[in-house]
Amino acid sequence: MGKAKKRSFQLGIYDQFSTLSREDAVKEAVKLLEKGDDKAENLITLFGLSAEEILEGGASYEVVKSKANMLK
Repeated sequence: MGKAKKRSFQLGIYDQFSTLSREDAVKEAVKLLEKGDDKAENLITLFGLSAEEILEGGASYEVVKSKANMLK
């Protein structure tokens, strides 16, 4: 990969969220958990989200239970 393409790729990674509130983080984490995306774990640990918040955000019990080791 060339330098310019690598820089553009890195900019795309870091510019995904300009500002993100806690409520938006819960909604985004629920979406990512339902898809099975690993980025959900980053949001959960970054914001310190609890299982209760994720459940209230609309995630299924099974998904939350599968991530119980990282949730408060």
